[in-house]
Amino acid sequence: MNSNEINTKGEKMKAVVFDMDGVIFDSETLVFRMWKVVAEKYGVADIEETCRACLGINATVTREIFFERYGQDFPYDKYKKEMSDLFHANAAGGKLPKKPGIRELLEYLRRENIKTAVASSTRRDLVTRELEEGGLLSYFDEIVCGDMVSRSKPEPDIYLEACRRLQERPEDCYAIEDSYNGIRSAKRAGMHPIMVPDQAAPTEEMEELADSILPSLHEVQQYIDKNCKKI
Repeated sequence: MNSNEINTKGEKMKAVVFDMDGVIFDSETLVFRMWKVVAEKYGVADIEETCRACLGINATVTREIFFERYGQDFPYDKYKKEMSDLFHANAAGGKLPKKPGIRELLEYLRRENIKTAVASSTRRDLVTRELEEGGLLSYFDEIVCGDMVSRSKPEPDIYLEACRRLQERPEDCYAIEDSYNGIRSAKRAGMHPIMVPDQAAPTEEMEELADSILPSLHEVQQYIDKNCKKI
C-alpha cells in the first residue's frame, strides 16, 4: 500500500499506536553510544551492527542475537548491565531526549479524540518510568510491552494486544515505527504502518510494507490530519 491508499472501508481511523524507542524518545541513539563505550572497554567487535540487528525486538531475542554473534560464553548479562547503568545515568529524571514533534502530535490526537497506545518491546516498568519522567504517560490510553506478550516483533502479538485493549480493529489503527521488525509486526497485525526512520534507513521492503515513510513526527501529524478526514 502506498501513501495515497488509505482505509478502503470508508471509516475514520480510530487509534494510533506508537513504538517507544526511536519514535517517542531518541533512546536508540543513546543505547548505541553506551554499547560502544562497553564494546571499546572489552574489545567487542561490530557492536553497532549487532545493535542494529536488535532494533525493535525484546530482551530475550536480543540476548539470543548476541550469543549467536559472539558465542554462548559471551558475558552478555555483565556487559548489558554496564551498558544499562550508563544509559540510565544519562537518561534518568527526564533527561532522555524526546523526538521532535512528539508532544505536538499527542496533543493533536487528544484534540481529535483519537485513541493512543504504546507498543514497545522494552519491559513495562522501564517504559512506564520513562514516559512518566518525560511527562508523556498521561497521553496514552494503553501501554503494551515486550514482557506482556509471548512473541516479539516482528510477530504481530504486541500490536494485536494493543488494538484489543483499545477495543479497535487493527485495520482502523495506525502504527508509528522506526524499525524494520516494528513495521513488519504492525503490517502482520493488519494495521496501517507509518515509518519514521531513526537508526535504520528505509529499504525496498519497508517501502512496500509501510503506508508511508516520513522524515519526522511533524509530517506524521500532517499525514494523519489529511488522511483521517478522507476516511
